[in-house]
This record gives sequence, structure tokens and C-alpha cells, in this order.
Amino acid sequence: MSLRVSDFLRRKPAVFVAGLVGCAALLFASNGLASQLLTVRLGGDSLETRLVIDLDRSVSGKLEAADPSGRRVVLNLPGVDDIAVKQGGGQGLVKTWTINRTPLGAKVTIDLNSSATVKRRFVLPPADGIGNYRYVLDLAAAKTASNPVAPPAKSEAPRPEGLRLVSLPAARQDPAGAFRKTVVIDAGHGGRDPGALGAAGVEKDVTLAAALALKARLEKIGRYNIVMTRQTDRYVPLETRVQIARRADADLFISLHADSGPDSSTRGASVYTLADHAASRSAKLVSKDDWFMKASLQGDRGVSGILYDLTQRATKNRSATFAELLLDRLSENQTLLRRSHREAGLAVLLAPDVPAVLLEMGFITSPEDEALLRDPNRRARLMGSVADSIESYFAHETRLAAR
Repeated sequence: MSLRVSDFLRRKPAVFVAGLVGCAALLFASNGLASQLLTVRLGGDSLETRLVIDLDRSVSGKLEAADPSGRRVVLNLPGVDDIAVKQGGGQGLVKTWTINRTPLGAKVTIDLNSSATVKRRFVLPPADGIGNYRYVLDLAAAKTASNPVAPPAKSEAPRPEGLRLVSLPAARQDPAGAFRKTVVIDAGHGGRDPGALGAAGVEKDVTLAAALALKARLEKIGRYNIVMTRQTDRYVPLETRVQIARRADADLFISLHADSGPDSSTRGASVYTLADHAASRSAKLVSKDDWFMKASLQGDRGVSGILYDLTQRATKNRSATFAELLLDRLSENQTLLRRSHREAGLAVLLAPDVPAVLLEMGFITSPEDEALLRDPNRRARLMGSVADSIESYFAHETRLAAR
């Protein structure tokens, strides 16, 4: 007896659906799309907690509908086939977490100690000496009666779907009450990109040594979250360096380099900030990667364009302020070029909402500058000047905010 497809679907819907699910699962594996979940890590406190899931491939997660109590978060990770860890204890807002397989991947269930919301989530690519992808979930404690939020003066109109506004990052506050700023330190070049060549070495080595010295100095101060674009001799694409800064919600980005020239007598430091003519390049890059805002107010491109321009202008002004403070401090330990504050459309300066500078610490083709950059003590003093300028910059920003 022949059986038409329509008859089969009518009589055996459960079998058909199960078959589809099985085929989908096989498709992930056969195409090499299945991902392995390696570890789960936690950090933070009772105000903000970060959960990091290490994977061997990038995945696109999906949150289930929020739990009414606010004490449970459920995240589905399609395509995750191999689960190395199944459960663990908590930290901060997280009480426990468990991971179970589903027909299409993995389900991460996070039980919380108190009501919280998902503040942000994103995927970090392999970088900074870490070879795995990291799915990051940031949780923030829900507002309580002891920490009320003033109601708006009037009801807010719903935000049109598709528009994402990204404001300049707000200061983070640790339990002790100290505001912690995030500073991204970028050691120029690396890996297969050696940079400029000096008599005793190459640029990528002195930039990494300087970046590590600056990191140590800022960590000693104790008021900053430090993010490095690289901590080893590895190649990091320029756009990735900018993405690292934006995903970290950086308050400041500083890229360290060493200049070069045909005349070995030319020496001195200089600082670059983003040129006005590079604004369109920044906008194209942002639009391509969906970094800043996507779509517009129901086709009103003028509104989103104005918001973008305002943010970029504020960022450019802040970058220029830091550049001047930096040059003032650098002059104490290093010769400056005659025109020491320069503007250019350099790729690492293109983020529209992260104040950024590129510091040419000196000329690696100059015997005097190269000796300074290769000497640990003199390099430490130079990075001390950079750290002092960072302190001055954030003190300046705090004074402005208090007005």
C-alpha cells in the first residue's frame, strides 16, 4: 500500500518532527559546525557578576524569556555538541549553574542568589594569549527599594525596533566604593608584523615591553581595570584591537609604537589622535560591523547620523585632552618632536565612542631613543609618565562631571 507524504505527516507528526531535529543535529556534526564547551568561569561581586563560557568555536546564544522572580537566567547555545563541564558552584550573584544537552545544542541554567538582569552579552574571539572563544554574560543586581531609581518625569516613548544607542561608558564602582576605569593598552605590531627595525631590535618587542611596564604601573595604582590587546609576541589585526576596546567598554585606549625615519639623528615622542577627515572611514567601519547603531528611526537617517556625530565629536575632544596631558608628562622624561600632537586616520583610533591616542614613544632608528626604549629602568620611568597622565585625565573628567 502506498502512503502519501501528506498522509504520513497527518498520522506521524511526532516521528516527522523528531526526524527533523535529529537531522539538524547531524548536520551540525557532519559540517564540522559543532562546538565544544570547555569551561565556565565566574568573577565579580553581589552588584555585578560576569560568567564566561569558554568554547572552541564562536556560537550565537539565545536567552529564554526572563524568569518572573529574576532569580534564574536560561541561555541556549545552538550547535554545542561536546560539553566538558556540567555544573558548578557560584560567585557573586550566581548561586549555581548547570548545563544540559538539548537536541540542538546546550542549555545553560543559571540560578541566582538575588534578583538580577542580564546587562550585556557578547562573544570575544581568541586574543590576548587566550586561544578559545569566550561567550560573556554580564549580570547586574536588580534595583531594590534601598537603591531606588527616580521615575521619569514623563512616560517615555518606546524605542523603535532596530535602533541601538551606545553612550560613552559610565564609570564602574567596586564594593569598596572606588570608581574603576577601564584602560586598554595596545602593544603595536606583533607576531608576523615586526614593525620598524632598529639597530638592536624591532618595534614589536619594545612596544610589548612598554605595554607590560605600563600595565604593571597602573595595577600598582589599583584604580583601573586593565585590558591588553596582546601580552605575547602574536599578531592581532587592527580592527580586532578596536573591537577589544569597545567590547571592554573602555574608558581610554592607548596604542604604543616606536617611530622610524631615514635620518638617525631624528628623535622624539609624538602623539596621534583621529583626524577629522577619517570620520567617514570610522562611520563605514562601524556600519559594516554593527558596532554603534543599526538601522535608524524608521528611515530617519538624519537622527542616527546626528547621534553618531555628537558621540564621535565628544570622543575626539576627550582624546585631544588626554593627548595634551600625555605630552606634558612625557616632556619630563623624553624629548618631544617639534610638532608633537598630530592627527591621522589611523585604524586603531577609529572607535567612535572610546577616547584613543597612538603614542610614538620615540624613534627606534635613533640610537638615543632606542637605548631609552630598551633600557628597563628608563622605559619604566617613561611609562610612569604615561600612567601619571592617565591619572590626570580621569581627574579632569571627574571635575567636569561634577560641574
